[in-house]
Amino acid sequence: MNRLNYLGAHYLGNGICQFEVWTPLASRVDVHITKPCERIVPMEKGERGYFTATVENVEPGSLYLYRLDDIKERPDPASRYQHDSVHGCSEVVDLSFPWEGSSWLGHLLQDYIIYELHVGTFTKEGTFKAIIPRLIELKELGITAIELMPVAQFPGSRNWGYDGVYPYAVQNSYGGPKGLQHFVNACHQNDLAVILDVVYNHVGPEGNYLRDYGHYFTNRYATPWGEAINFDGPYSDEVRRFFIENALYWVNYFHIDALRLDAIHAIMDQSPQPFVEELAMAVQKYAEMRHRRVYIIAESHLNDARLIRSHEQGGYGLDAQWNDDFHHSLHALLTGERTGYYSDFGQLGHLAKAFKEGYTYTGEYAPYWLRRRGSPTDDIPSYRFVVFSQNHDHIGNRMLGDRLSHLVPFEALKVAAAAVVLSPFIPLLFMGEEYGETAHFPYFISHSDPDLIEVVRKGRLEEFASFEWGSESPNPQDEATFRSAKLNHNLKTEKNHRVLLDYYGEILRLRKQIPALANISKEDMKVFSYPQNAMMLVNRWAGKDQVCMAFNFSQDSAEIFPPPMEGSWIRIFCSADKKWGGPDCQSQTKYSLTSDKTLGLNPYSVEIYQSA
Repeated sequence: MNRLNYLGAHYLGNGICQFEVWTPLASRVDVHITKPCERIVPMEKGERGYFTATVENVEPGSLYLYRLDDIKERPDPASRYQHDSVHGCSEVVDLSFPWEGSSWLGHLLQDYIIYELHVGTFTKEGTFKAIIPRLIELKELGITAIELMPVAQFPGSRNWGYDGVYPYAVQNSYGGPKGLQHFVNACHQNDLAVILDVVYNHVGPEGNYLRDYGHYFTNRYATPWGEAINFDGPYSDEVRRFFIENALYWVNYFHIDALRLDAIHAIMDQSPQPFVEELAMAVQKYAEMRHRRVYIIAESHLNDARLIRSHEQGGYGLDAQWNDDFHHSLHALLTGERTGYYSDFGQLGHLAKAFKEGYTYTGEYAPYWLRRRGSPTDDIPSYRFVVFSQNHDHIGNRMLGDRLSHLVPFEALKVAAAAVVLSPFIPLLFMGEEYGETAHFPYFISHSDPDLIEVVRKGRLEEFASFEWGSESPNPQDEATFRSAKLNHNLKTEKNHRVLLDYYGEILRLRKQIPALANISKEDMKVFSYPQNAMMLVNRWAGKDQVCMAFNFSQDSAEIFPPPMEGSWIRIFCSADKKWGGPDCQSQTKYSLTSDKTLGLNPYSVEIYQSA
């Protein structure tokens, strides 16, 4: 790939715009400029199905379509902006931007503390601009990276973002490309990195005109969401270029610091060099040339350590991945749920193993999957795992979109928070979790095709079947479903919500300031589990600094006799403290963990001791 981000309408300045499109299915292509002055401009046919045209008197804001063989007109597959809808004209955009803070290089991955949010529901306005005033709150909380759910143009104004059909176009209702640039610029000014969720495993159904242009899809495979993208068949080189240039587009024009690749287990690819590996190499090369830190974070339920193993070790070289096993282990332990994929979890040993190794399943038989699952992770650094107690999937893919705050007591929320934040992995918080948001996060859409709407509704019900949830799912198309997901930021000042917010701030501060907790290493750690009373002790260290974290995941008081570590320790944190809304701590501030002592904990609590 010898050129960067030239697919689509590339505005060169001085009223000159270069158009390039790949469409091997057409023998003739014209640019139909519809506004401000209508005209038809023939494009020159090049090799391998590419058509190009350099056109004068085209300014930003001009609208256009591609006319294919004088038969049909379609929006640009690499449209930078859909002015009206997924079915309307594409718009020429000037992507130059006066970036501030040119010295910004990005954070080290080990320093990421991620906050995932959905632009449309994070604020009342549902725009990039409306988020900016709240960035200082997130920074003060201890967040270092904001992760945006997908922003590629989708049908209508209400969608999770995974129905995007124009991978290069920033959603118009969110503020378009300029809105995203202003947002990223403001994040960097506040020392916050930006992660963007991108979808390369499928394309949404409504407004998807890619098949009119070329061989973007294959019938050799299928995905749960529709046609599989052609990453390894005839013409796949050009399909790969389309998506790899898209990744570079976000990094180049929007200064995105990391890309989260959605559900790469649904990217079907048997080529010698997998698409995801080629993409990671392209992004890493680009970042090195510009002396920036840019990361590729995968989502995959396969537990395949090759994804995050280095190229030198025979891996794909991705920087990190979401770790569902950690979430499932923690969720099942605290809620008691054992249906669907939670049927493979629920024992304390599952969480203890996730703490020790990252994955819970590293080659063992998994009953839900009816096969062995996963591969060993002994050689994988802990900063390559992103862990969470909540995220958009595991809330939104529930029948009602109910959060953990709807499922467990207040004290259990604090235990879940500590397990994630004080783990040796990269923690992720889902928007509103830090203060116990009560708004649900159900799935929502705003399609225009009644038949498609019904297909989506039935598909959601089928997804829920294995979970045996008896309630009725909210209608995804109903605007009220979308409105129900809007955060209520006023809760932050109310009773336990304020307490929980302060609690999150404290454990994030401890993670950063206590050397043993700041040391992101599963090698410098021991985990002791006590299944009989649902207690787990985690001993972490960095040099001479040591901490012992004691967790009680049950609704009953519990104790350990004798504790596994000896010596003098000082308690530096207790989740049951009255200042955190708890009943009060059982143990002493100073404690000698010796063979004749008992360590007792309140129900659903965590205590942290530091070596004296």
